[in-house]
Amino acid sequence: MTDTNELQLICDADIIKAITDSTSNVFSTMLSMEVTSAEVMPPQSVVSPPASGLISLIGLEGRWAGTGSLACTAKFACAMSSQFLMTEYDSVNEDVLDAIAEITNMIIGNVKTALEEKIGEMGLSTPTVIFGRNFQTRSAKTHEWIVMRFVIAEHEMFIQMCLAPNKEASPMKNIRPGFQFPQLLSM
Repeated sequence: MTDTNELQLICDADIIKAITDSTSNVFSTMLSMEVTSAEVMPPQSVVSPPASGLISLIGLEGRWAGTGSLACTAKFACAMSSQFLMTEYDSVNEDVLDAIAEITNMIIGNVKTALEEKIGEMGLSTPTVIFGRNFQTRSAKTHEWIVMRFVIAEHEMFIQMCLAPNKEASPMKNIRPGFQFPQLLSM
């Protein structure tokens, strides 16, 4: 069970700092790219940016649970992938989708590690990457998202995170984070 004191263990400022630090670190060390600015988007202005391009989603679960995502245009996904894989990409293909999944995994994984000091261990799901035009994503839960806009060269990218206490968490659930095997029924 989660009590009021536990709800105060983490605040938006902790999440914002973790996202900013993680994104800057991944871009400088893994992509040799500099993040020139980062801003938190006001909740009332948030619509699922961008509506065309790529969005990579990754789930988090533990005593706290939620989702983190990276959203960008196809052009910027190709630019990031070119830097990451040291091969030129001018259109989205399997390599670009895999690279964006891995970049998301690194950013959100670093955020998770930074936040675990305050809220306990969490597991990460495998990233899911969606690519196309005129799509919108939304969460079925009513928790607020923190949306951060990053500018890298002439590109922009959005890192989003929704994290809340997990009322269904039990000590047994956290023994082996990740894929849980279904129970088999014997006949």
